[in-house]
Amino acid sequence: MVTEPQIYLASRSPRRAELLTQIRVRFVVIDADIDESPQPAESPVDYVRRVAMEKARAGCAKLGAPASRPLLAADTVVVCGGQILGKPRDREDAAQMLRLLSGRRHRVLTAVTLTVMGEAWQAYSESQVTLRILSETDICRYWQTGEPEDKAGGYAIQGHGALFITRLDGSYSGVMGLPLCETGSLLERAGIELMSPTVFDTPRHFI
Repeated sequence: MVTEPQIYLASRSPRRAELLTQIRVRFVVIDADIDESPQPAESPVDYVRRVAMEKARAGCAKLGAPASRPLLAADTVVVCGGQILGKPRDREDAAQMLRLLSGRRHRVLTAVTLTVMGEAWQAYSESQVTLRILSETDICRYWQTGEPEDKAGGYAIQGHGALFITRLDGSYSGVMGLPLCETGSLLERAGIELMSPTVFDTPRHFI
């Protein structure tokens, strides 16, 4: 039996959907596209917090009326040498990102916004990830898996990219795109039951 969703999810990310399903939160997906360009002199932390907030606002606007249930949005970026790395534009952009990350430690920042009855609450997670030195063959083969195309920083910790990771300090789920500890705290604050006994087989999609 399918029960009613508990929240709206303003994200098309299959990783975030997977993580919410992992903790048995029932949700409806909303497409909430925004301009994710960094603003002049904006710090990476300010950037990721702002974008998560704007995604939540766009999701609420898409509903066209006060949301009948909480709405969740998130944004994740990779930061290396002060440079914000989002999703690569193409193969060469992904290769440049991986060359930059090769053999270095970098930061992964994720901000989560939950809107509840007109209020917006936010949580933030920061992790440190170290990659081994990557050869051009590594980078070429990795691109051919298709995995880097829609991932911040051009890699996925939960996929083939795990072959490159020598160390993680922080939140595994945060690096995936939705830190579950921080997200769970926001949801519990909103009265959402976690690890619910009933879930959707697949998420519902709101068009």
